[in-house]
Amino acid sequence: MKKTPINPSGTGWAQACAVDQAERLVFIAGQVPQDKDGVIPADISDQCRLAWGNVVHQLETAGLQLENLVSVRVYLTDRQYIPEMVAVRNEVLGLRAEPAFTVVLAGLYDARWCIEIESVAAA
Repeated sequence: MKKTPINPSGTGWAQACAVDQAERLVFIAGQVPQDKDGVIPADISDQCRLAWGNVVHQLETAGLQLENLVSVRVYLTDRQYIPEMVAVRNEVLGLRAEPAFTVVLAGLYDARWCIEIESVAAA
């Protein structure tokens, strides 16, 4: 598989991603900041880390890695969480430039969740 970020604007993020010769696509439903025992951290940074950890777990279960991500959608419940979300995203992904989309919503399914991450991977 060949993945090529497309960045016509010269910004630090990709507007699109071309994937050539992919044999498999994996669509990962929204991963939330809740562990297998139902524990939800109170701190937004910890929620972000747990949600990303759940994304990684889904990728690994599918036999893939973070490098296989081609699109990420992040849903937050408050605009003030953006700096923490970006910091943790950079911790997890580094400065790779997959097309990403962040939406601030009035709420998520569980009122304790502050973040949900949906993604697509290709191999």
